[in-house]
Formats: sequence, C-alpha cells, structure tokens
Amino acid sequence: MSKKNKKQQSADTKEELQKNNNNPETTENSEPETAPQEDNTADDSDKIAELEAQISNYKEQILRQAAEFDNYRKRTRKEISEYILNGGEKILTALLPVLDDMERAEKNIENANDVEALKEGLNLIFKKLMGILESNGLKKIDTDNADFNTDYHEAIAMISAPSDEMKGKVIDCVQTGYKLNDKVIRHAKVAIGQ
Repeated sequence: MSKKNKKQQSADTKEELQKNNNNPETTENSEPETAPQEDNTADDSDKIAELEAQISNYKEQILRQAAEFDNYRKRTRKEISEYILNGGEKILTALLPVLDDMERAEKNIENANDVEALKEGLNLIFKKLMGILESNGLKKIDTDNADFNTDYHEAIAMISAPSDEMKGKVIDCVQTGYKLNDKVIRHAKVAIGQ
C-alpha cells in the first residue's frame, strides 16, 4: 500500500469517528451502557452488606467459642484441684475399718492374758490391711530367691553367697518394696549374694 492510500484511509477513519460522536443514535446507544454500571454498583453494595453480615456472624461465633473454651478451662482446673485435694479419700475411707480394729486391739492388749490370741488378732488386722491395699492396686515386690533387678531392688549390702547359684540373687530383704499399678513406689532394700 502506498503512502497516499494510507493517508486517505486514516482520514476516512477520522471522519467516521466524528460522525459517530455527533450522531444522536450513537449517543443514545451509549447511555444504556451507563445504566448497567449503576446496577453493578447496587449489586456490589448488596454483596458488601452480605459479606459484612457474614463477618459479624463469624466474629460472634468466635467470641462464643472463646467464652465456652474459657469456661471449660476454668471448670477443668477446678476439677483437677478437687481431685488433688480429695484424691486420697477413697483409700482413706477403706482404711478406716482397719484403724477401728487397731483401736480395739490396743484396748484389749492391756487386759489380755493370752499372747497367742493377741498375735492372732494382729495377724487378722494385718491381713485385712493388706487386702484393702491390694484391692486398690498396691502389691509387694517379690524378693524370695529373686535375681537382683535394679528396676525393683536397691542393694544396700553385698554378702558372701552360701552357694554359687545364689550369686547375684537376693539373699535378705531389709525393707519391703511396693508397686502401685505396676509402678514402683518404693524399691525393696536388699542384701545380694557376692
């Protein structure tokens, strides 16, 4: 295309644009284009109002959940402190009959003439006490001819073993050890063979 044709074509385009701008039909057509923009702003403000309502709803839910969690935390803390203060109530209530038996035995010791009857009474009280403790999870750590085990035993002395098979085994138990529900609460103090 020559330069002359290009100039002609651009001049024609300019004239056409000017006609369109001055033409009343094209200006009328341009007005409806602005009306949808007003509808869009109305739609946008509706959406914004809806989103703000959702935000306020979410804020309210979060505040309620935070308050519920705070109440739960306070209630749990109170329950734990009550368990700590009154945790031994069950075992102490179970031991009260043993305490009553010990009081009766103490009164009868002064007036008793039969030593065998006293021994038998104390033996019954001891068995009752051990039964209550065992029912609450307390167990004796076995030391009779047991191999020395640092998980259960504490060596306080080493003595010469009477035989070779007793080396490294418990020879004597000085203080009984106990487990509470398979947890050692006191190691057995023992003498082991060397």
